[in-house]
Amino acid sequence: KKPLPAFPKKVGIITSPTGAAIRDILNVLKRRFPLLDIIIYPVPVQGVDAAPRIAEMIQHADSRGECDVLLLSRGGGSIEDLWAFNDEIVAQTIFACETPIITGVGHEIDFTIADFVSDLRAPTPSAAAELITPLTEELQENLKHIVRILESNQLKHLHKASEKFQWLKKDLSFHHPRARIQRQLQHIDGLQLRLTNSIPGVLK
Repeated sequence: KKPLPAFPKKVGIITSPTGAAIRDILNVLKRRFPLLDIIIYPVPVQGVDAAPRIAEMIQHADSRGECDVLLLSRGGGSIEDLWAFNDEIVAQTIFACETPIITGVGHEIDFTIADFVSDLRAPTPSAAAELITPLTEELQENLKHIVRILESNQLKHLHKASEKFQWLKKDLSFHHPRARIQRQLQHIDGLQLRLTNSIPGVLK
């Protein structure tokens, strides 16, 4: 199973261009991540020609290499309506697909062979659209959290740098030649005072 990209830039949707599934998917993608680029690869999703057309379109989309993830989908229906997604040619094509592919076929209770071969199975087309896109509001909150962390770390760094600067300033003042001369002069004054005080004792 290939992992799905956390932040896809372009998504390919393989489904019927006139079904309810594509409308649900586009509504979810627009709501959650409106900046996402979308390519629709139209296919019939039921009937005798559906399976080979789906397999052909998966190969076509994969060979172009323009999408970060592919979404294979159709709305609900009877087991006969979903049978194209149980076809061996579709399963083999999904397995050979190098682009990560997620399936959203039918309703939650519907399972097809395509679901088991794909990199991720979603219970519905809308759920598949949610799984491949980050929520814009969540990204904004995460970005704000990261900014707060960066600001806090920057303030800590500036505080440490300020403390180090003050310490270096004091250390430089202590070792400055003028300060050293001043300490030597004070030491000489002390020695001179001790000498002056000791002379009367020596002359007795």
